[in-house]
Amino acid sequence: MMLRLLIPTVVQSTVMLGKIGLEEHFAIPETVDVSKGPLPADSWEELRMRLLDIQDKRLRLMDEHGIEMMLLSLNSPAIQAIPDVKQAIDIARISNDYLAAEIAKRPNRFAGLAAVPLQDAEAAAKELTRCVRDLGFKGVLVNGFSQAADPNRPLYYDMPSYLSFWEVMERLDVPFYMHPRRALPQDSRIYEGHRWMTGAAWGFAHETAVHALRLMASGLFDRHPRLTIVLGHLGEGLPAGIWRVDNCNAWAIKKHDYPAKKKLAEYFLANFYITTSGNFRTQTLIGAMLEVGADRIMFSIDWPFENIDHASTWFDAAPISEPDRLKIGRTNALRVFKLG
Repeated sequence: MMLRLLIPTVVQSTVMLGKIGLEEHFAIPETVDVSKGPLPADSWEELRMRLLDIQDKRLRLMDEHGIEMMLLSLNSPAIQAIPDVKQAIDIARISNDYLAAEIAKRPNRFAGLAAVPLQDAEAAAKELTRCVRDLGFKGVLVNGFSQAADPNRPLYYDMPSYLSFWEVMERLDVPFYMHPRRALPQDSRIYEGHRWMTGAAWGFAHETAVHALRLMASGLFDRHPRLTIVLGHLGEGLPAGIWRVDNCNAWAIKKHDYPAKKKLAEYFLANFYITTSGNFRTQTLIGAMLEVGADRIMFSIDWPFENIDHASTWFDAAPISEPDRLKIGRTNALRVFKLG
């Protein structure tokens, strides 16, 4: 006779109040249509409405599910996909001014992450400085690589031309949220015949994890050790993969040829935070907690691309300790983003 071992599951039935969501998007008319992608017409109409709304349905759902505050950021890829540098600068400013006006209506419920035109590092630094010092924004969210004069050449931020931008980031002492975008067509041939993989299902995580590894390996955090980078979706797979990045072929001598002075996992643990946006999986959360610790994880939803009720119902009942739930759901965000 087989003995069945029953393991009890601890379930919290109450809603955690005071949660803070950090990867929560909006759009303006100039950027909203870039989010359509392959969505069918009925789904697109719903998403479009969600993106353009801030003070109505979004706020009602926040109230229903214990979300005290959202940090709002422009939809992907938006600014980063505008190859005309002047237009990118103009749309970033329009977006940030619009967001500041919306936040002013309910500053106890909303805060802002700046959109910046990284097609031009100096212009991006100037706009970020304006957003932080004049508009009161709490950081920046960048939708992956940028495109400029040559739209077929992705601009990654480990390139030397961005050193001046990172100096300003460190001086302002605000987080840089690295959000995904689709790879360019010439870099997406692995997905040929399977376009469904190019976005949130798979390609987003791959593209963003590679970008994060480039930053780590470039020596950026040796030059600017106080930088804070935030990754969504429970770390874009890096908590599970970072050990192997450092330790594959461990017998080989000098197997990694990059400027960074430390193992990449050391930068991941010192300079990176991760959020739960769009990844509402208890086993993955617990694995991430074992890798990076509860102090470096923060709650997020990824509204309007994911549902507020899906994220909140899962997180409120996740079988983790109440001190960890409070850290991940609220107090880490207060500390990292200086929400006061």
